Amino acid sequence: MKYLLLIASDPTLPSPEPGDPGFDEYMAAWTQYTQDLIDAGAYDSGEALQGAETATTVRHAGGATQVVDGPFAELKEHLGGYYLIDVDTLDDALEWARRLPVGEGAIEVRPVFPTDMS
Repeated sequence: MKYLLLIASDPTLPSPEPGDPGFDEYMAAWTQYTQDLIDAGAYDSGEALQGAETATTVRHAGGATQVVDGPFAELKEHLGGYYLIDVDTLDDALEWARRLPVGEGAIEVRPVFPTDMS
């Protein structure tokens, strides 16, 4: 079953940028985590996202559509990226979520709604 691991963190907490001291070590943990998923046969896809300030939201309400700059909700934590994994059980997905090298933040684990589009 596929699960989406939504990675949320507080954007006010410091995070190393390319060229900063500690950036290579920071990225090495993410690279290793991704490789571990691949080696286990659980990796489907994953990406980091640009900051919430780059978001654009399309909102449908009352028969109208509105396009606004910014994320869809005001939150303390912002969506920073995701992994789509394919594992046998929710417990397996939760174990992978526990292993994410996020430092401080939250991982929302959601099963992907099964559809048969083949």
